[in-house]
Amino acid sequence: MSVLVVDVGTSSVRSAIVRPDATVVHEHKRSLLPDSPAPGLVEFDARAMANAALDSARAALGAGESVDAVGIANQRGSAVVWDRATGEPVGPGIGWQDLRTVGRCLELQGSGYRLAPNVAATKYETILDAADPARSGDLCCGTVDSWITWVLSDGALHITDASNAGISGLLSNDHQSWNQELLEVLRIPLRSLPRLVDTIGIEGEARALAGALPLAARAGDQQASLVGQGCVLPGLAKITFGTGGMLDVCLGPDRPAFNTRGNAGTFPIIAWRNAGRDTWGIEAIMLSAGTNIEWLRDDLGVLATAAESHEVAQQCADTGGVVYVPALLGLGTPQWDYGARGTLLGLTRGSGRPELVRAVLEGIAQRGADLVESAESDGDLVIPTLRVDGGMTANPTFVQALADATQKTVEISPVEEATTVGAGFLAGLAIGIWSSEDDLASAWAPRARIEPGAPLDRDRWREAIRRAEAWVTDLSGIDF
Repeated sequence: MSVLVVDVGTSSVRSAIVRPDATVVHEHKRSLLPDSPAPGLVEFDARAMANAALDSARAALGAGESVDAVGIANQRGSAVVWDRATGEPVGPGIGWQDLRTVGRCLELQGSGYRLAPNVAATKYETILDAADPARSGDLCCGTVDSWITWVLSDGALHITDASNAGISGLLSNDHQSWNQELLEVLRIPLRSLPRLVDTIGIEGEARALAGALPLAARAGDQQASLVGQGCVLPGLAKITFGTGGMLDVCLGPDRPAFNTRGNAGTFPIIAWRNAGRDTWGIEAIMLSAGTNIEWLRDDLGVLATAAESHEVAQQCADTGGVVYVPALLGLGTPQWDYGARGTLLGLTRGSGRPELVRAVLEGIAQRGADLVESAESDGDLVIPTLRVDGGMTANPTFVQALADATQKTVEISPVEEATTVGAGFLAGLAIGIWSSEDDLASAWAPRARIEPGAPLDRDRWREAIRRAEAWVTDLSGIDF
């Protein structure tokens, strides 16, 4: 028994088959870069996304391997609105990175509604205002999981799961239903929203694919990555280092004591819902991780390739006192300071290319340690080891710096993107490939374990953070 996974990211759509031994085979990837028609705007072609999902899924199935179910993993917070009768989007989808609703979020905050611009709620409002200002049409609003499920089911299903709905901004405090009061404020018709279902469980068929396979799981990408790295028991944690960095910790059945954000800057998530029971977690966010390497490569010309950062950093034993704060887009957890900016400190005449590159890698690692400390504080727990995936985990200098900054053993995922494995695990639980979450925990087999060496200077790091904060004072006052 195997599972087809359709994994819809921010810049690509991947489909692959996950076997019972957790190996990923027959992967087919389709590029799907978002558009940025103006500064701060991020849009995507939802029809092109649907076509890429269908094309890649059919290509993976074309390998001829026996497949028994479908799982979906997806970028969170993005919004699509489509016509229920025709199945066609009424306009571009709005990506999770889009900032056009910042002003609206501040307005709502003044009225007692705390919404961030990177969740779907105000994006739905914006699309509806443009396409159906009178709210008279029969339109469907959904995050990417809802849209792809609709496409795969040939329009039979308009659903979403708790891991996605919990980050839409529209759930009620009990996380069991939509917030009617907020829907009225945003003028989002209840009829337009998807039905809430479990993360794990068969909900109809993928009629658009050969064999009409059962649709057995759907999950937000970070929750899928958490599961894919075997973090299904309380206290287990992972960080995904991609464009940004996201740490997620499994807490188990007990909901965090805070509803929106903890004292250390993390926020609660539903990791997954199974048979109506929630497994909770908390999440911490680094707004820029791999973005800093892209900056060195594309903007400064310091690197020819991202992979070269390891080779260059190895040309010096240490940074020579240079410290870099990776705040190109501000600081997320724990500061949540959108006015912080990237900061380079400690330069001397002897500072060269190797020191700069190593300082950037160590700065990202130090931010990773910030996330760990915040999660341990808000979760009232100790993370025993740190599991990691994402493109930056291919860099040995960075991974060693992360171990040194956190003083924890770092375990590297056997696959670079664990989201696909996680969605496969969740769908596999629904159809009996794995019998329990304990089976998923025991399936974890890291590619490598990196032990910590001499610790990085955390006191000096905190001073560097202090100097990077509130550079753009107007933005520093915004708190979503």
